Amino acid sequence: MPLSNYKGRYSGPVPTSNLHIDDKDDFKDFEPFDSSPDAGPRGFPDGGEPLQVIEVNMRKDVNTRNHYTMEYMTNLLVVRRGQSFVIDVTLSRPLMPQDDFQLEFLIGAYPSPNRGSHVVVTFGNRRGGRWSGEILGVQGNIMSLSVKPHAKAIVGMYRTYVAISAANGMIRTRKDPNTNMYLLFNPWCPEDDVFYPDDAGRFEYVMNPIGIIYQGSADFVGQRSWIYGQFEEHILDACIYILDACQMPIQSRGNVIKIVRKASAMINSLDDQGVLVGNWSDDYSMGRNPSAWIGSIAILQRYYATGVPVCYAQCWVFAGVLCTFLRCLGIPGRVISNFNSAHDNTGNLSCELIFNEAGLPDRRNTRDSIWNYHCWCEAFMNRFDLPPKYKGWQVVDATPQETSDGHYRCGPAPVIAIKDGELCHPFDCGFVFAEVNSDIIYLKRDRYGTMTPFRVDTTYIGKLILTKAIGSMTAQNVTFTYKYPEGSPEDERTMTLAEQYGCERDHPELPEAKFSVEITAEPCSLGDTVKVLVTFNNQSELNKTVQAHLEVSVVFYTGVASNSFKEENFTLHVAAHQSNSAVFEVPPQVYMPLLGSKNSLQFVVNGNSGDEEVSDFKVVSLTAHRITITVMGTPQVQKKMFVTVRFKNPLNMTLHNATLTMEAAGLMNVRVFPYSVIGPNAEISQTVELTPKKPGLKYIVAQLDCDNLNDVQETLEVNVSL
Repeated sequence: MPLSNYKGRYSGPVPTSNLHIDDKDDFKDFEPFDSSPDAGPRGFPDGGEPLQVIEVNMRKDVNTRNHYTMEYMTNLLVVRRGQSFVIDVTLSRPLMPQDDFQLEFLIGAYPSPNRGSHVVVTFGNRRGGRWSGEILGVQGNIMSLSVKPHAKAIVGMYRTYVAISAANGMIRTRKDPNTNMYLLFNPWCPEDDVFYPDDAGRFEYVMNPIGIIYQGSADFVGQRSWIYGQFEEHILDACIYILDACQMPIQSRGNVIKIVRKASAMINSLDDQGVLVGNWSDDYSMGRNPSAWIGSIAILQRYYATGVPVCYAQCWVFAGVLCTFLRCLGIPGRVISNFNSAHDNTGNLSCELIFNEAGLPDRRNTRDSIWNYHCWCEAFMNRFDLPPKYKGWQVVDATPQETSDGHYRCGPAPVIAIKDGELCHPFDCGFVFAEVNSDIIYLKRDRYGTMTPFRVDTTYIGKLILTKAIGSMTAQNVTFTYKYPEGSPEDERTMTLAEQYGCERDHPELPEAKFSVEITAEPCSLGDTVKVLVTFNNQSELNKTVQAHLEVSVVFYTGVASNSFKEENFTLHVAAHQSNSAVFEVPPQVYMPLLGSKNSLQFVVNGNSGDEEVSDFKVVSLTAHRITITVMGTPQVQKKMFVTVRFKNPLNMTLHNATLTMEAAGLMNVRVFPYSVIGPNAEISQTVELTPKKPGLKYIVAQLDCDNLNDVQETLEVNVSL
């Protein structure tokens, strides 16, 4: 669109594209000082031999090492803002004192100096822009220049020019795609808003290409490896393309708060044709089962190549891809798993579980849900829009749950604001606060629709919050970064303050409970008999006879029941100040045909002693069997090695439509091997040949996924030597 023909709200078009623009007309070869259209160069200030640029060397070999960007798989230079980098310029003759030149860096269409998208770097006494320049040295016709981008500079891909001053204008080098460079956020720079204070954290939250995402339930925590792959081919371009696709103004792309908030909307596709399509229906025939993904690489590469949202994702996939986006652009990021996560559809701090007159779960009238776990990201940044207290980790959630300012997004929300109940600060603190702090209200609904509370549980929601620990493949408990200990004075103060900021909370007046029920279970693998213990505790002075009902269902991890397949009534006598228990077993031949791609069973018990009613529920996450990975040969750069993956079906049932997937960031691209069936006790294996290109720790991840079994995964650490 010609600038002169532009009409509209602004004096010119708002640049929103970084990667794919028509940049051939950035400059004419000669730009006169007096703006005369017919002017041409009339010589140089000294009247001697004209100074010309022969070559521009971006010194990728030196700069990437100093900027911790060696791992990016691109031929272009990648550097970080707020830190100097070196450029060598070869001239037609040695540089003389009277020669005047400058470097110019352009980003996006219609670059403008006052918007930070056209940066002029000077190297003498002449005043320049916000980026500083210095001549490091001159050897013959080659001069070495140091350039330091401003710590708040726009992030993205820049075009590089050298401009030499003639007597009546500027002569610039022609556009050379080989001198394009990427500028990223810099967690090593104290002046950058993403500065992280220690090396161990920087290498974990920015440089580590693999992570652990915790799943299962609070009592049965499982895990899956996730390959972030932030340095892999086309991933950096894909992350910039995401910002282009949502038409984020170029001038706003130095603002980490705005970028992170845009990303939380763009990783899902609900309202902006973003990266991933969410699907919780258990029908994935039009795409890929979310549990089949083992990393972000294939997802982002496909989105970048097609511009079409990728099918399908659930919360851990949204979180994994968002974390890749953060780390790729230099923003410290990590994935968080909140166990017993509330999704409160009524907008208060109460998750209401409704039971009918018979004591059965009333799923039709229950609107709130409690997810076994929910994954989101944290991004580390300075919240320069808020007081200093609120800098640090911020919740950013890309899973589309509720709208925020008209888009399906969440955050950035300061974790410390959530912990202290200070929900007035942007963005979406109230929603996250409810996810980790809601109360469970048990309600009895009579035939007329009147609901009466009979139990309140203030400790179940947000029971455990985990992330991967720094420098190891183990879990770090971060629960107390989100909330104070339950029942402590600080916790009560936080809840009171949250109510003052508009979060409604029910306060039903219930008598002190002297009669209760609890369900407990031992860890269990898929294919084993599941055993649970239901215990009634009687702290009253009277003996009680309990008429109880147990219901067993297959559930999605979102807490939504798929199949209720077992019900049992039973009676227990519980003496005063005593307990009594009943054991229930569910054999694999009963539950396995009903599981499908799910691996959780929910047990719900309701008991009535005549004058008191009690209820409890327990989610039992079944552990999947493992894959074995072995390596033959010495893991060494430019030396062949062989990786073999084996899986033996331990179940007395046939597995259908199975895929075996292997991937290793920096070692091999994703490999997928399909199997139509894997019979009972049958074994499969695949061997692939690899030739490592770079040294260092690499992680090989293998995963099996099929119609009736998923989350079968293994990770092997390989140390590649030179």
